[in-house]
Amino acid sequence: MEVKSGVAYTGVVGVLRGGRPGKVIALRADMDALPVTEQLNLPFASKVRTSYNGQEVGVMHACGHDNHVAILMGVAEILAGMKEQLPGTVKFIFQPAEEGPPSGEEGGAELMIKQGAFENPKPDAVFGLHVMGIAGNVGQLTYRSGGTMASADLLRITIKGKQTHGAIPWGGVDPIVVASQIVLGLQTIASRQLDITRAPSVITIGSIHGGVRNNIIPDEVQMEGTVRTFSPEVQDEMHRRIRLTAESIAQSAGATATVQITRQLPITFNNPTLTEQMLPTLQRVAGAANVSVQPPVTGAEDFSFFAQKAPGLFIFLGSNKTGVDATTAPVNHSPLYEVDEGVLPLGVRALANLALDYLSQK
Repeated sequence: MEVKSGVAYTGVVGVLRGGRPGKVIALRADMDALPVTEQLNLPFASKVRTSYNGQEVGVMHACGHDNHVAILMGVAEILAGMKEQLPGTVKFIFQPAEEGPPSGEEGGAELMIKQGAFENPKPDAVFGLHVMGIAGNVGQLTYRSGGTMASADLLRITIKGKQTHGAIPWGGVDPIVVASQIVLGLQTIASRQLDITRAPSVITIGSIHGGVRNNIIPDEVQMEGTVRTFSPEVQDEMHRRIRLTAESIAQSAGATATVQITRQLPITFNNPTLTEQMLPTLQRVAGAANVSVQPPVTGAEDFSFFAQKAPGLFIFLGSNKTGVDATTAPVNHSPLYEVDEGVLPLGVRALANLALDYLSQK
């Protein structure tokens, strides 16, 4: 296998050229951990401490990416062992920074693409998977055609008012009250202004900062949030209505609102033709009764960048132990998130068979 390391800082790309001519596919595994202090009582539980954004934190594979690496390594071993019979080429992409690069840096799938991970040769299709508690127990596999995981947009709103004494609010313009009205106003966009039968959407304000003292109305309030959508049309309309809502509410109070929306991650879109084409493979490896349609996932994935460059299919593996209720089990990013390692063989079988079946089809 041809191996190139140091792609997007710490990424690795392996190229396996089969002994027979054929198409090119890419298989992707993300591999970063999270600044989470692990609380599981396991012999291999992480005890590592480090600094993240100026804070001391733990280090935990709280999203299951270590399982993805193990699965793809297993697939690489299997396919390399049958190289001469392989009709085509397989690219193995081990990707860092799916959870986002360090502040001020580029990283992740977008940087891997920029540095040539999808060239020489260019894939005709790309496959990926994710272990997920909400996908059920070990042995269960879910998929979705079309918009599968949401886009993720960073929302920043700066409200400028006029500072005054807290006892004399009429002497200025209170940006804290305006910010409160904007938070409530934004919630009506998804619940009252957009057609929820087309696609779901979410607006969350996660931080509000303003003021330094209890009896001083400040000049300015800063807000940050996230916007999640499942179609480009809804995404564009959401952005338009966020600006209109924030700016109009601020203007009505004599304040101003500056809205910045940064498109961070695109919608993870499963190509409908590819999904239909590969569904029999998924049903064969897991059993038809264990394969089901996944509801839209409002989390985001930078696999979406790869799926913009080639038709993509991203699937989910149930990761809970048998008998565990998926509705109450700790979810990804929880310090108590636990993956039953019984999921690893199914993950290997799924990716290996997707690769072989795709390359073997005319």
